[in-house]
Amino acid sequence: MVTPAKGDYQSIPVTPAAVKVADGWDPAKDEAAGEQCRSYGAPGLMRAPTRLNITWEDDDTLKIQTDYGMQTRLLHFGNWKSPGAPPAWQGDAIARWETPPGRGANPGARAGTLVVATSRLRPGYLRKNGVPYSADTLMTEYWDLVGERNGEQRILLLIVVEDPLYLQVPWIVPVHFKKEPNGAKWDPTPCSATW
Repeated sequence: MVTPAKGDYQSIPVTPAAVKVADGWDPAKDEAAGEQCRSYGAPGLMRAPTRLNITWEDDDTLKIQTDYGMQTRLLHFGNWKSPGAPPAWQGDAIARWETPPGRGANPGARAGTLVVATSRLRPGYLRKNGVPYSADTLMTEYWDLVGERNGEQRILLLIVVEDPLYLQVPWIVPVHFKKEPNGAKWDPTPCSATW
């Protein structure tokens, strides 16, 4: 992966406070402080060049593992309540299925658009070049599985990041993932602030 240049935040609706943080970004300081995973929090991770391994951890928890940064996200369904642990890179993610009106699907069915709201995030970076997000960030994701005519499957993911401290308006980013035939390209690599 090529790290975006310091100061490359023109496409993100950042506030002056975010510009100050991004302009002062120093990856060597992050590494030395044990903060090399700051760009691997959910808001930055899901738009990074990663592969996903998606499985059910249990009946009410969808588990998403990434090879980039070796991160694990847990998407909780039902009446899950946060255990009150300190904020984390992947935050607390509450998920539900949203089916279009008129489809007649069971509201509890695993079909339609997967909507995920993630909060209680440890402050980190939206990009690997120090563009920040705060502890007050809310990330909402809309996941859709799409079948192509040639039989391939893709995940179309729309990410909406809201941050009253560092974003002037919600930042909306579309991301696409293509299903691979097997795990041959899975390449777990640890967090790094310098590459």
